Amino acid sequence: MISDSPSVTRRPSSFSVWSARLLQWSTTILGTSVWVSSALFGLYILAFYATALLQNDMQRWNGVLPRLYTPGESTSNGSMGLHFAAGGIILILGSIQLLDSVRLRYPALHRWIGRFYVLACLSAAIGGLTFILLQGTIGGTVMNIGFGLYGLLMGVAAVETFRHARAGRLETHRIWALRLYALAIGSWLYRMDYGFWVMLTDAAGHNQTFSGPFDQFMAFFFYVPNLLVVELLARARKPETSAALRLTATLAILFATFFIGLGTYYFTKIYWGPPILAWFS
Repeated sequence: MISDSPSVTRRPSSFSVWSARLLQWSTTILGTSVWVSSALFGLYILAFYATALLQNDMQRWNGVLPRLYTPGESTSNGSMGLHFAAGGIILILGSIQLLDSVRLRYPALHRWIGRFYVLACLSAAIGGLTFILLQGTIGGTVMNIGFGLYGLLMGVAAVETFRHARAGRLETHRIWALRLYALAIGSWLYRMDYGFWVMLTDAAGHNQTFSGPFDQFMAFFFYVPNLLVVELLARARKPETSAALRLTATLAILFATFFIGLGTYYFTKIYWGPPILAWFS
């Protein structure tokens, strides 16, 4: 039997609306935290490594991670220099690309920054992969695989971000752009994770050759969780998503925001701030 009565559209419950607003609020707070922290780290990379180059003190590169600079190896040193320079640029430009005010009010600027951003991401990926092929990482096979996969994923995400934007598939483009940014902040999170681990556990599982259990774990951990958070967020923002999934995503985002805020304060005060101030002065 077919009814002639009009169909009734089910209105979302107040709990569903509340969970959606809470997710949006927490996402905004996380985005702001990431924007500030990654931009500071990007300035630190440019200040620290560019200053070492200008002062002809290339051995300073090895102070953070050994074997980044090898005397006489111009190709591998140049590849790492390209990786650092592009890495600092993409952290700053990526933060700008996250701003809705820039994307909506100045679409032409958003597109041009995006082209340069994608090019910088590809340059960072190529520079890092070239270095791994020529020199290998200090951590050996596991670190080579983890960092090599990281470079490959960044290259793929950069190409996909640009390709979908050119084709006008804007929603798919935005998801790939978020994946690319999640990978771009990996180098920043790598140092932050190590800083917390050393502070809390006295460097358990870490050794000078970066081949300990924690070092091997970190060869993948600095970027895989970032991608998982992006996938969770992409699903949680769909209209048909359950309130429970939205709340789960919100809790994960709030935890990440607390971690980033605490880390940014201490790292800026102890590590990032002095080179940045010295660079500008």
